[in-house]
Amino acid sequence: MHPGIFAATHPDKPAYILSESGTVVTYRELNERSNQLANLFRSLGLKPGDHIAILMENHPQFLTLAWAAQRSGLYYTAISHRLQVDEVAYIINDCSASLLVTSQQQLPVAQAVAAQIPHCRHLFVSGEVVSGEASPPYQSLEQAMAKQPTSPIADEYEGSDMLYSSGTTGKPKGIKPPLELPPLGTPGTLYNLVSALYMTPGEEMRYLSPAPLYHAAPLRYNMTFQRTGATCIIMEKFDAERYLHLVEQYAITHSQLVPTMFVRMLKLPPAVRDRYNVSSLKSVVHAAAPCPVPVKQQMIDWWGPIIHEYYAGTEGMGFTTINSEEWSQHQGSVGRAILGEVKIVDDDLVELPGGEIGTVYFANGAPFEYHNDPQKTAAATHPQGWTTLGDVGYLDAEGYLYLTDRKAYTIISGGVNIYPQEAEDILVTHPKVTDVAVFGVPNEEFGEEVKAVVQPSDMALAGAELEQELLDFCRSKLSAIKCPRSIDFEAELPRHPTGKLYKRLLKDRYWK
Repeated sequence: MHPGIFAATHPDKPAYILSESGTVVTYRELNERSNQLANLFRSLGLKPGDHIAILMENHPQFLTLAWAAQRSGLYYTAISHRLQVDEVAYIINDCSASLLVTSQQQLPVAQAVAAQIPHCRHLFVSGEVVSGEASPPYQSLEQAMAKQPTSPIADEYEGSDMLYSSGTTGKPKGIKPPLELPPLGTPGTLYNLVSALYMTPGEEMRYLSPAPLYHAAPLRYNMTFQRTGATCIIMEKFDAERYLHLVEQYAITHSQLVPTMFVRMLKLPPAVRDRYNVSSLKSVVHAAAPCPVPVKQQMIDWWGPIIHEYYAGTEGMGFTTINSEEWSQHQGSVGRAILGEVKIVDDDLVELPGGEIGTVYFANGAPFEYHNDPQKTAAATHPQGWTTLGDVGYLDAEGYLYLTDRKAYTIISGGVNIYPQEAEDILVTHPKVTDVAVFGVPNEEFGEEVKAVVQPSDMALAGAELEQELLDFCRSKLSAIKCPRSIDFEAELPRHPTGKLYKRLLKDRYWK
């Protein structure tokens, strides 16, 4: 399955719509433009297994470029437009991209990057290229496309994304899957999983995507839904009320979110939430970060038992999933494995029995490697060949996985392991809290103590009185040793739009 099939049967159906600009790209346009780009890639000497990079916001050409690379048997790396010049150059050089496409909005960074990527031979920008110093050395993507035919290339093979971790605990790591080059349209593992678990085959599907396309889940899920002929509505930026408006406007049937988006919607006044009809939703998936039990329960109460959760990573090493009915019997779980087998391992790499907390590994999962970094690959690999994303958790008697935190964020205070997620899950439910991060800070007696940094709903509330209120609130629901000893306030926490918190940026302030 691929967009070309639907271009033949439903040429005028929207393949995707950008929610704010209203730009519509039909399946005919997606197919023809991605064919032109595929022909352009071949004319420039790119062959199956070669590499391109994309530096764009959620832009009308983004998915066209991804499909062009996908149908050309290429690797394609989507780069966060929130990165700085040196970070972007590092990724382009590390993945050995020979072609880079950017947008007018990202052109200032892309121009600065150009001098640092000598092996990237072909530089393009979407939009008008102004003569003089404005755009060179970048050529117009559209002008180059216009010279190419809209017919498919002769050698259409399935390519693959090669994405980089968000770098919350160090330099980004490139995840390079094996490239097997099956014929275009060959269903992959993700397509089989998503279509079986979360789609409603045979029905009209409209998928709402609220996150940046450079991240693994939004990119992969949009492309997966387009393999079925669905229409994707792409938000340029998430806003809680705007999301609800779009669900009603387009009668959205499917979507994927992260827990922070749930929190933002639940913090809306009830009158605002009730203003929008969300009854069209048939299946909503969430992942990327653990979801506090009260938050998920409120979402199920609001939207019904249509909410699914999965645990996986860009690495693709394993996959667990759980639906609303299962979750009601295993609250807090991220489900059972349907790709790979979950193993819980202690610090000595010994497998632990059910109920005991340790590092989560997947056995018999999909192969991967961290590109150009055998040490990182080895660090994520157990002597038995199992691999880990670095999370900590445990299995219950029925094989359901529960995550407790990232291993890197475990606080050791007086020899006791404390998992910050427990306090975070409680504090974020307080009506005066919009976001929260909990981590360890230095303590002369105990080594570390628990600290919280809170983004209040109103910064005017920040101060000693709210601090004490939140400390009391946490201690009323959780052992005092697991609760913060002090709370600082910030107007906004450094959270990635995909839901990941850059906790390291906060924690480093206290350790330096």
